[in-house]
Amino acid sequence: MEEQSEIIQSRYNKLEQIREMGINPFPYRFERTHLSSQIIDSWEKAEDSGDTESVGAKKVAVAGRLMTVRGHGKSTFAHILDGAGQIQVYVRFDVVGEEQYEFFKKLIDMGDFIGVEGTVFRTRMGEITIKAERVTLLSKSLFPLPEKWHGLVDKEARYRQRYLDLISNPEVKEVFIKRTSMYKAIREFLDREGCIEVETPILQTIYGGAFAKPFRTHHNALDMDMYLRIADELYLKRLIIGGIERVYEFGKDFRNEGIDRSHNPEFTMGELYCAYWDYNDMMVCFERMMEFVTKRVCGSTEIIYRENNISIKAPFKRISMLDSIKETTGVDLEGTDYQQAKDAANTLGVEVKNKLNWGQVVEEIFGEKVQPDLIQPTFITDFPADISPLAKPHRDKEGFSERFEVYIGGEEMGNAFSELNDPRIQRQKFEELQSLRQKGDEEAPPLDEDFLRAMEYGMPPTAGLGFGLDRMAMLLTDSHSIRDVIFFPFMRPLTDTE
Repeated sequence: MEEQSEIIQSRYNKLEQIREMGINPFPYRFERTHLSSQIIDSWEKAEDSGDTESVGAKKVAVAGRLMTVRGHGKSTFAHILDGAGQIQVYVRFDVVGEEQYEFFKKLIDMGDFIGVEGTVFRTRMGEITIKAERVTLLSKSLFPLPEKWHGLVDKEARYRQRYLDLISNPEVKEVFIKRTSMYKAIREFLDREGCIEVETPILQTIYGGAFAKPFRTHHNALDMDMYLRIADELYLKRLIIGGIERVYEFGKDFRNEGIDRSHNPEFTMGELYCAYWDYNDMMVCFERMMEFVTKRVCGSTEIIYRENNISIKAPFKRISMLDSIKETTGVDLEGTDYQQAKDAANTLGVEVKNKLNWGQVVEEIFGEKVQPDLIQPTFITDFPADISPLAKPHRDKEGFSERFEVYIGGEEMGNAFSELNDPRIQRQKFEELQSLRQKGDEEAPPLDEDFLRAMEYGMPPTAGLGFGLDRMAMLLTDSHSIRDVIFFPFMRPLTDTE
């Protein structure tokens, strides 16, 4: 720590020297002509055509962070990192002049942002390089970067200081570039399907649309408690009722739950609702969308995730929840009651003592015994009705709902319903949930009278889908933690002693 403090103090001293020389160490702008990748591509094309002379005669100006410095008497090689990559620069005493060379050698440090103006050539070692004619300090770095060869490797430090992570580990940037490409591809697909992208409230007086414990906040001017939304669903259905027949949203949702490899309290969901569809139509839409997006982002429908070779090629496998349990464990839960299902769970070694109804027990068995092995894309269909309060009753199976979840790589990627649109049944479902709340289920949503009123004006047959954009990004970038695909994941604050 003492050595670190000396380095920082040295940089502060250099900052004062620069200011005393009448130089602004933090100028307002720099006229950049090229990114590093543009210069490299241009030179390589010129070599292919045999015309490097004309390219080498043109002046270029690049800007970026100084990453390496290697001095050789009166010349110095260095690398700068910009938004497109890295390029070498060559600074010579007899080209930039004594004053500027001494300034560069003594007062500029690794981590500083600099601008370099000069011409391009290829060194004898074969590296495309800018021969500097002028070097400008653009921003003084007062803290040293992580040590070159070891960099920032501690996972928790990387998440806390994502800015250093991006500097030290260039592959991290590629993950987020792919995430952006994923967003673009989803939007392109849904826009072609005639869907309209919208925004709905994050701050809500009544939360709903999922089973989750919310974050509570307080509106001072109105002196009332409010909640951060746990799902976009109920507002998007209001838009379906209002006549917007195909609607989707990329929304930040917040759930007051634990943090693990696939959960972050703040996450991004995509939700899609289409009038006149049922859950079968939505299955076809989702598998087509996943195939389209995977090909756009990864260049192929064949990907690797957590060392598994996965084919994102429609159609996906379809199997009911009860059949998947029977197929995996040999236990047939068809026709069982609550106690019999609990007994079956105990036999399988699944803890269900806090589960309040038959559906919750069945879902717990599925989650422990079936889900981890669902590596290839699979639709799990026909959920118990008592855990699907917003879904239509199954048209052929009493006690079940028209609902599916889709799993890829052992992770849930989406959840969809033939949406319940009978306001009387919907009210009954909400009232049943209130009894769960009274029994202590903190995740059961409250009754939303305004949503029920909207349904009484008439809602067309509709299919709805929610899909986790963070988890989709994990899949398409082979990232093993949700924190790897969120720039600034939630972290417990450090104490003064840490």
